Amino acid sequence: MNHDVIIRIEGLKKEYVLGSENIVRALAGVDLTITSGSYVAIMGPSGSGKSTMLNLLGCLDRPTAGRYFLGEEDVSTMSDDDLSRARGKRIGFIFQSYNLIPQLTVIENIQVPLFYQGESLAESYDRCVELAKLVGLADRLEHRPMQLSGGQQQRVAIARSLANNPLMILADEPTGNLDSKTGAEVLEMIDRLNEGGKTIVLVTHDEKVAKRAHRVLHMKDGLIDREVLQRTVPGGAKRQSNSGHFDSTVADSDTLQTLTPPTRAPGH
Repeated sequence: MNHDVIIRIEGLKKEYVLGSENIVRALAGVDLTITSGSYVAIMGPSGSGKSTMLNLLGCLDRPTAGRYFLGEEDVSTMSDDDLSRARGKRIGFIFQSYNLIPQLTVIENIQVPLFYQGESLAESYDRCVELAKLVGLADRLEHRPMQLSGGQQQRVAIARSLANNPLMILADEPTGNLDSKTGAEVLEMIDRLNEGGKTIVLVTHDEKVAKRAHRVLHMKDGLIDREVLQRTVPGGAKRQSNSGHFDSTVADSDTLQTLTPPTRAPGH
């Protein structure tokens, strides 16, 4: 597996001005590198800076100072349009509340990132069907979000996050709205994506969720207070499940393959 650096942050700061004099220093000078194929969890109490970090990593905001390289691009000083382009082409998102468009079907929701990139939806249809199959929703293509369970909606969100073949996937409390069994299935799916080579950056308050990552970054007062390097899983090895048994498949019986997305050239 290629372990090139795909995220490099140097002295990243973010300040918000509240009122005429009150300045909130959400990030106070963070340095961080993340390599391809990593699984990184970010933890911290309210006000620690983890949400700001997620917004900056996701190109949803710009820093007050410092530099952020996504791939080989310095996105820290990009215009709004360029930042939107970088976000759309290089980052996949999984949100706690799914963020599906209720009027669209499963397949149409998966296609949304491609629509915003100006791609032909007719030409991408077959690949998006493959992504739906990948997450066990081959028989739900024409269903709308309200016709799906919470776990199924999060599966749609996972498939959508893969549509643009991103450099990394950002997951913000992806199991926060799910029961424990469904949450475990979603986490197993994310595990398999990582084992298939996808870079995962996950924000969570749950230590059990964070233990699945290779690295855990604990944030405090706008800085990375400490980093825990956890036991890594050798390439190709099976991950130990919560039951203590090694399982080479996703927890849900409908999706038994390793989650390796169908090929699509990056940035296209």
